[in-house]
Amino acid sequence: MLEKDFEVLISSFIENKVGVSDHFLSDDLSNHLKQNLLTLFNDKLLIAAGTGNSEKLNHNAAVRSDSIFWLDRKHDNKYENQFFDQIEDFIKYLNMSCYAGITDCEFHYSLYEIGCFYKEHLDQFQNNESRQYSLISYLNADWQTSDGGELMIHQTNNDQKISPLQGTTVFFKSNELVHEVLVTKARRMSVTGWLKRDQLV
Repeated sequence: MLEKDFEVLISSFIENKVGVSDHFLSDDLSNHLKQNLLTLFNDKLLIAAGTGNSEKLNHNAAVRSDSIFWLDRKHDNKYENQFFDQIEDFIKYLNMSCYAGITDCEFHYSLYEIGCFYKEHLDQFQNNESRQYSLISYLNADWQTSDGGELMIHQTNNDQKISPLQGTTVFFKSNELVHEVLVTKARRMSVTGWLKRDQLV
């Protein structure tokens, strides 16, 4: 069953440079991840998101105003580890079917409060090319068009606007597509991350 959803994500990526699956994460797993995120938020464990990596990290709320919490198997959270299991299965499928050479991944929760946004950007760092693919899974049930907060992906003559509705997962090359998060009018939650390849020395 999961391989079917993996194939939907990959096939739509090959066709449009943006893979979209409506059922990559189950509702059950999405709901548990959302509850984890809200618990972390209530416990004040989220941090202001920045731009750049640890070597060149900048915080500028005029560019990006969400809050994040990095996922790690060491936290030993049942549902976050279930998420990692699924991502690792997807990586194996991607490597087998597309020879992608992915060797690692990193993910964080992301929470946008009302009025938050993320201006146009690429996901791959200028000083580190390890991020190969971006993958975002949304956790927002009953999202309405009037809530805004869409992911806007810019392509020549083909801008694509994707609502952050629970169940939707988006997949694209980290170094190719400029994208942004439009101003949200409701609390917006996701698990956002990158599939990585070892850097050539």
